[in-house]
Amino acid sequence: MDPTSYAASVARGIWAAQVDLVGYVPSVSVAPVISALVNTSGGTAGRSRTVFPLSREEEAAGVLGALPLAGKFGAIVMQDNGFGNALTALTTFNAAYHLPLLIVANTRGGLGEYNSMIHAFSQYAPALLRDLGLQVFEIDRRSGASDWEAVVTEAGVHARMTFRPAVVLAHFWNTDGKAA
Repeated sequence: MDPTSYAASVARGIWAAQVDLVGYVPSVSVAPVISALVNTSGGTAGRSRTVFPLSREEEAAGVLGALPLAGKFGAIVMQDNGFGNALTALTTFNAAYHLPLLIVANTRGGLGEYNSMIHAFSQYAPALLRDLGLQVFEIDRRSGASDWEAVVTEAGVHARMTFRPAVVLAHFWNTDGKAA
């Protein structure tokens, strides 16, 4: 088993994608990724000069998604059920205006999910995102943490190359010995 933390690998992948700013929607599920991002960017208490919280997913799509207009590149860390809030912004702003954006979303509703109501949205999220023309990459415990880093980095490169949002759905269940 890969001894590297999956959450730390996701953070390294985001930075390796040459992201300038990272916004996140606070959640205990993505907290290990946020901590790794904040720690590696010199911050404390959930924020740094380059990593900061936002209140909603569509806000994140607008704030981070507008960075290419200033020659910068952004990433969002969120949960997949947040796509319910962000789809209009992602499709009518980011995708429509060819604004690259890296999104890493923790999946909910799969194996190990304790919240019975989250399945109603999250099980359809991958197909829904693809149907809307967003590029989706999925990673899970069958790949080692180093593979996760590579996929996140490559998704960021893909977003820049295609001038579109690229989504990495990370199935954290049973990685690092627990759900993220």
